[in-house]
Amino acid sequence: MKLLCFIVLIAGLFAPNTPAGSIHGVVKAEGKTAAAGGDSGGKYDSRKYKFVERVDYSQLKNFVVYIEGPVTNALTATDPSTNTLVRVDTKRIKQEKANFTPAVLPIVAGTTVEWPNNDDIFHNVFSMSDAKQFDLDLYKGNPPEKRVKFDRTGRVDVFCSIHANMHCVVLVLENPCFAVADETGHYTISNVPPGTYNLKAWHERLPGQSQEIIVPAEGEVTVNFTLGIKNLPRY
Repeated sequence: MKLLCFIVLIAGLFAPNTPAGSIHGVVKAEGKTAAAGGDSGGKYDSRKYKFVERVDYSQLKNFVVYIEGPVTNALTATDPSTNTLVRVDTKRIKQEKANFTPAVLPIVAGTTVEWPNNDDIFHNVFSMSDAKQFDLDLYKGNPPEKRVKFDRTGRVDVFCSIHANMHCVVLVLENPCFAVADETGHYTISNVPPGTYNLKAWHERLPGQSQEIIVPAEGEVTVNFTLGIKNLPRY
């Protein structure tokens, strides 16, 4: 019994006891009001504009929420598919039915991404973005050499040179405190070291929005965002 107590005591001395809080909330988008030109009907019902596709802001997905700048003692990374925090060095964007899935992938700088082609046709993966430029050429399957390490922060737009609608975004971030909102707009970032941070909500076709927050040593803080086309300069 004394030996068992000694082992438990030693284990307790070396067990991690880093304080951490969590951030959660809802992200949504809103478009222009009817008075600002966003109304339906009228000329949109005419033959000329009948098939013009308009943005349904209520249906926008793939919002990313992340802490800007460095975060001390942030040792985990977020799995966007489950919003759980795990440590991984390789991510995957698959090519299937002539689409990239997921369409948006946030990662920590230094992460490697593989690009398996699950279709029976050739695809090409390339980017001209400042944060990362590459061209994987035409291929099928998942050759081990068709992988890309993203070592600079920023937005990387990725395309296929053959298929016009194949596009995805790799969002390379400075720290692992981030999450992808689910289908209802809810997100959770766990295991965040206590401190004061700038929290940013991002969407590929909307201006981002930041809020200063204080994360407690224990417990959670609620931060909601509404993104839209507003506060931009007019010319």
